[in-house]
Amino acid sequence: MAVLGGNPRLVVGHVAPEAAIGGGLALVREGDQVTIDAEARVLRLEISDADLKSRRAEWRPPTPRYTSGVLAKYARLVSSSSLGAVTDLKAS
Repeated sequence: MAVLGGNPRLVVGHVAPEAAIGGGLALVREGDQVTIDAEARVLRLEISDADLKSRRAEWRPPTPRYTSGVLAKYARLVSSSSLGAVTDLKAS
């Protein structure tokens, strides 16, 4: 097997929707089993539908780390990283 970069194993480096906006990753807890099927392009949290529903109902957005300044402005305006993490989706 050819190794590109620094890791010979599967590495999940980008997943969207992000946990910060309530995506599935926001519901993962310590000790949960997660299935990653790279060929099928699937990342699945192995918990019951009832547990998933309960966690989603309890989820609250995290408190912003920055409340003023350029980083706060960026956090308010930026799109999902799956869309390029840009602040102006109409720009070409």
